[in-house]
Amino acid sequence: MTSGAAEPQRRGRGGGAQVLDARRLNRALLARQLLLERSAMSAGDAIEWLVGMQAQVPAAPYVGLWSRIRDFRPDELAGMIEGRTAVRTSLMRSTLHLVTARDALRLRPVMVPVLERGLFSGSPFGRNLAGLDVAQLLEAGRRLLEERPMSTADLGKALAATWPDRDAVSLAHAVRYLVPLVQVPPRGVWGRSSAARFTTLESWLGEPVGRDSQPDDAVIRYLAAFGPASAADIRTWSWLTGVREVVDRLRPRLTSFRSESGTELLDLPDAPRPDPDTHAPARFIPEYDNLLSSHDDRTRVVARELRADVFMKGSVLVDGFVAAVWRIERAKRAASLVVESFRDLTATEQAEVAEEGSALLAFAALGDRPSGVQFRRFA
Repeated sequence: MTSGAAEPQRRGRGGGAQVLDARRLNRALLARQLLLERSAMSAGDAIEWLVGMQAQVPAAPYVGLWSRIRDFRPDELAGMIEGRTAVRTSLMRSTLHLVTARDALRLRPVMVPVLERGLFSGSPFGRNLAGLDVAQLLEAGRRLLEERPMSTADLGKALAATWPDRDAVSLAHAVRYLVPLVQVPPRGVWGRSSAARFTTLESWLGEPVGRDSQPDDAVIRYLAAFGPASAADIRTWSWLTGVREVVDRLRPRLTSFRSESGTELLDLPDAPRPDPDTHAPARFIPEYDNLLSSHDDRTRVVARELRADVFMKGSVLVDGFVAAVWRIERAKRAASLVVESFRDLTATEQAEVAEEGSALLAFAALGDRPSGVQFRRFA
């Protein structure tokens, strides 16, 4: 992974920890996220390096990998999903992630408290389970899903046969939160679609979920892929509690910086922190990408006033920062890529975005005729 030339950082007040401004943090993040220069990693290695990829939108990880690794072919990832070496499962922030099979087994025990809190505190479903033998419910759900993969609606109906006085949706979601599950293909396979159906992680992979619930390794991996970062950033990425204690335990292995606002930023000593003037090429980022949702302070990549506008859209990085959103429009077997910019792009910037966008369109057209890149102002 290319780090770029390092630049001496200015010291904080009184000669304390070095201060990293937004541009320095931006280049560090892009280097870790394989967005300064496409990597020669395999898809599996890239997914593990990134500690998983957001997967609410089935095609999003394909676009995310295309933007990050050289010569990426969608059949590489599709083959991993169909061959059970990559899975779609709920982990960080209780959200659906694409991870390798190995990471699914070792990250699940770390994220159990997050998923339990997501059900009982962060959703309406937990309140509907009061007085219920949850262990019995989970065992019933596990048995049903191992007999055959089911949608959430079908699972709820099947569970309601045993608990007819309970809300079927809440019963199903309790199983989805608390039992390690995977979405089975063809969901998530490039160029195909299907309703989301679930089975248990252990039956799908034929291996037991790990037992180590300590988050230390996950935090180290997060810093490698997203650092430098604060304790609040780690919490935002994972939704884990007790992060401060983990950080204090890991501190001998880490180095410390400061943001311009004075917040402590932790990092791995040898991780890349490129010169802030390192060229950052135009890159297209898919919906919900962890690049945009894994820090408490996201100004290192997106301005505060734009966060709401890019949360559920594809984003375009120009000089490393979000400058536009994008989508593919299809009509009469033709596909065009629409770029809506938040500011006027220079002629050089627009040409670079158009070149990268044309390549993305050729990748993502899915049999439709690519009909070019259209530029508009965001309204």
